[in-house]
Amino acid sequence: MPTKPLLTQIINLKDFLKQESYFGFSASTRSLLIHFLPISAIANLNPVSFDSDVDGPNVNSKCELQGNGFSLELSTNEVLETLNGLRKEPKEALSYFQKLETNGFSHDVYTYAATVRILCHCGWDMRLDSMMLELVRKENELDFDVTDLFEALSDEGSNALVQLCDALVKAYVSVGMFDEAIDVLFQIKRRGFALSILSCNFFMKRLIECGKVDMALAFYQQLKRLGLSSNEYTYVLLIKALCRKGCLEEAVEVFREADEAGVTLNAFAYNTYIEGLCNNGRLDLGYQMLQAWQAADIPLGVFVYSFVIHRFCNENRLEEAENLLRGMEKHGVLPDVNVYSALIHGNCKFGSIKKALDLMDEMESKGIKTNCVIVSYILKSLCRKDLASQAVDQFMKFKDTQVYLDKVCYNIAMEALCKLGKVEVAVELFNEMKNKQMAIDVVNYTTVIYGYCLQGKIVEAFNLFLEMKGAGHEPDLVTYNILAGEFARCGLEQEVYYLLDDMKTQCLKPDAVVHKMIIEGFCIGGKVKEAEAFLDSLQEKCLENYSAMFDGYCKAKHFTRAFELFMNLSKQGILTVNSCKQHNIFYMEGDKEKAVMLLETMIRGFCQAGETEKARMVFNVLTDIGFTPDLYTYTMMINAYCKKSRLHEARDLFNDMKQRGIEPDVVTYTILFNAHSKIDLERSYSPPDALQSEEKVVDASVFLSEMEEMDIRPDLFCYTALLVRYCKTKNLEDAVEVFNEMTLIGLEPDIVTYRALFSCYCVMGDVDSAKIILDEMLAKRIKPDKRTLASFYHALKALDLQYER
Repeated sequence: MPTKPLLTQIINLKDFLKQESYFGFSASTRSLLIHFLPISAIANLNPVSFDSDVDGPNVNSKCELQGNGFSLELSTNEVLETLNGLRKEPKEALSYFQKLETNGFSHDVYTYAATVRILCHCGWDMRLDSMMLELVRKENELDFDVTDLFEALSDEGSNALVQLCDALVKAYVSVGMFDEAIDVLFQIKRRGFALSILSCNFFMKRLIECGKVDMALAFYQQLKRLGLSSNEYTYVLLIKALCRKGCLEEAVEVFREADEAGVTLNAFAYNTYIEGLCNNGRLDLGYQMLQAWQAADIPLGVFVYSFVIHRFCNENRLEEAENLLRGMEKHGVLPDVNVYSALIHGNCKFGSIKKALDLMDEMESKGIKTNCVIVSYILKSLCRKDLASQAVDQFMKFKDTQVYLDKVCYNIAMEALCKLGKVEVAVELFNEMKNKQMAIDVVNYTTVIYGYCLQGKIVEAFNLFLEMKGAGHEPDLVTYNILAGEFARCGLEQEVYYLLDDMKTQCLKPDAVVHKMIIEGFCIGGKVKEAEAFLDSLQEKCLENYSAMFDGYCKAKHFTRAFELFMNLSKQGILTVNSCKQHNIFYMEGDKEKAVMLLETMIRGFCQAGETEKARMVFNVLTDIGFTPDLYTYTMMINAYCKKSRLHEARDLFNDMKQRGIEPDVVTYTILFNAHSKIDLERSYSPPDALQSEEKVVDASVFLSEMEEMDIRPDLFCYTALLVRYCKTKNLEDAVEVFNEMTLIGLEPDIVTYRALFSCYCVMGDVDSAKIILDEMLAKRIKPDKRTLASFYHALKALDLQYER
């Protein structure tokens, strides 16, 4: 049986320390004792000073050990002797080195060199990297230069020096000390050793990542002059650097250069070049290169396909993205989750949610598991389309299939539930997150607080707010905005001011958004005077504050006060022009854009309230100051006039808009078409002598023709307006054609569309077709209203009467 090491044979360390024989051990053994024995045991020793009997460096460094004021002096020679004795035990040597440092020993270049020697010999590269990084970070505190290690290890041969070079290059580059890294590389060269291509590649890689592309290219040229042979990764880095600089033609030359050097480039090089083309705005060329290399049977990895598909999806080129998916499959490249994720995200953002779900089913049928990121794309898309109920259904479906859902997915589902009024279910999900020990954050808390506020449960909302703070989550501006708005709606004036004070204690300055929430909250809650008082209490008022007050007046239906506010601001010079200046300047300095936003808010508010004349007055102020209203503002005004059947003014604004160079969109055309269609129908049903209006007759179809000329594609509302027009004129054939066309291009009919076609079938006595439409509505969970069912009942009754006859 092998003999146990001396130290493991000692049973009672305290007894051993009392023996005088301890002091007869060699310096090496004494140092080992310092390493292996607990500090509390060593502290029982009396202070003793050891004299070194070893030739070489002899710098004494005092090592302070805890316990009864005990201190022990060790020389560098003694430490070196111990380290040399542990050359075959790297773990013990490193532990000894670190323990000495922890206890106050100041290592010098010799003790570092001894430890580096041990790490190099045993191939502990990662430990060596870590030690050099630590050394570089505290270089200013050392009494030697880090590069002195090369001299201290000069007798070790090339392997240790090259390993040290690699570690130091990584260390210097990691802290951004590129000049020092270059010095290390060429110091190795000056000593007659070959540079490590791995170190050079790492150096180039970090230079490129840090945006020092010119430096990376210059370094590569220096390597060529020194005759260093590049490997395939060096050429990949060169391609990447040239692409980053926009030198795309020079990047192509790298392929020829590598071929002449006898280096076969792998898929990563081709991927890098295509990625570079795409990043330089040459997506189409990148796609062409991909296809050309694909046809030449050059191996391309899945990454490059994923990258190009991702770019196509970002640019809403979904058809090309899917074609590339099919193409890669034909060439034997299996798509991965990243490829499908890009396509699903693109369809969620720009295309059809149904297509996104189909792609997810296709992905899973190929054995590729979905993940929480893809699920979040689906859920967000449904919520953006106001399909909160379907979003919740999908979330529950994913949960049942054991797909891991992160806090982002849970939060989307909770927000959807809150909007549906199902706050209790949202709270259940919130508690489920707690039970699963998920890292709940301020966003999750705020979502549930928002849900409580939607239901007017201010006590529950505030209790959750306090719980959140108690759990160490500091509320953000969104949390405060929601609570402040709800407190104001409930008329809790003191609590509003408490929240504002609490924000300041959290170093959050109440901004215009929270002021807006408070002002509008008071107004919605019928506390208009409190809103006015709050506005008056603000020491520094901005145009956003006045905009909030105006919105508040409108929401409280105090339109007279809203107009008075507009007039007062005009009288104060805030919304007028200084005609003495060369340019139009608002008196509220630096706030021209905000003043314009305020005017647009006023226009919107008056339009929504049906106060067309007041809206036009504000609109005129906007144009008088030299500002051209945008498409949205023009469309609001046109819609307001159309609702009042003042089509002449609507057309005048429409023509004015076009003269100013603003192109109408599908919404503008739909509003005008719909309004003129109603007038056309009224005129068709009325006798000529009954038409007293002097309104110039304009055929609604004119607007459809203009849309076609401008290549503006009709949307759901435009198609529905056209279908309603055909139905009201009992033109069933054209109505069905419009319905089929809109479904063919992927537009989902809504209840208005279905009701119009359904009623038309009923009026025309086509009960069978009406029944088909009704079944389709029910299948899509579109509930028919009483009016729709009544028309069906009357159609059936009329049919029964026919049979009786």
